[in-house]
Amino acid sequence: MTIGNNHYFIADIHLGTPTRESSLEREKKILRWLQSIESNAKAVYLLGDIFDYWFEYRYVVPKGYVRLLGYLAQMADKGIEIHFFNGNHDLWTKDYFEKELGFITHTTPIIKQIDNKIFYLAHGDGLDRADKKYIFVKHVFTSPFNRFLYSLLHPYLATMIGKNLSKTSRKQHCKSDYMDRKEKEPIYMFCQNYSKTHNIDFFIMGHRHIATDMFVGSHSRYINVGQWITENHYAEWNGTELQLKTFEE
Repeated sequence: MTIGNNHYFIADIHLGTPTRESSLEREKKILRWLQSIESNAKAVYLLGDIFDYWFEYRYVVPKGYVRLLGYLAQMADKGIEIHFFNGNHDLWTKDYFEKELGFITHTTPIIKQIDNKIFYLAHGDGLDRADKKYIFVKHVFTSPFNRFLYSLLHPYLATMIGKNLSKTSRKQHCKSDYMDRKEKEPIYMFCQNYSKTHNIDFFIMGHRHIATDMFVGSHSRYINVGQWITENHYAEWNGTELQLKTFEE
């Protein structure tokens, strides 16, 4: 198989919510999107919150998502790079994606040169350093000791607790969390400050659920790839141009 040249970026699919039926339809839509880009793809970047909940035991992984994971594994077997970034909903991964499926996993933001451009890639959570509450909560959830304690729970109980926590987290968002705050958006302000001391051409992230394409300073751009719960946004780099697109069947 000849590998394509394009790089694709997607985030916030939140498989598993709000119902099994709607999640399954979303999963099938993602498969149709992957099938539509596969012949042109060199790499696919899954920028976090692909799953609404994920906790990986040593010998146990969450039930479901076999269509998506199987197809991504096939793409990886063909030589297409599949990059998986931890989001704030699916941060409890170990080595299943790497060893079983052939993914390249990332637990922190990365800076990567693609062709002749520099990309800053991340899920996007935790970049607002003024949000002390969130930073503390994330520290609690990512603590190796706390993860070990959680792993002592039976998978049935742990999954029930985890899914309820994810549901509660979504309900706690206020209206302003879903408003497009333009230059006052914390992720955008992070990009502005970061670009002052680092040479970045493109910042690509998710987390905010708002598809965004904004200039940062004199030469950088901030792209937020939105979400797939109600919309179907993704970004495509074809070697010369970065575009924010919508999947239309």
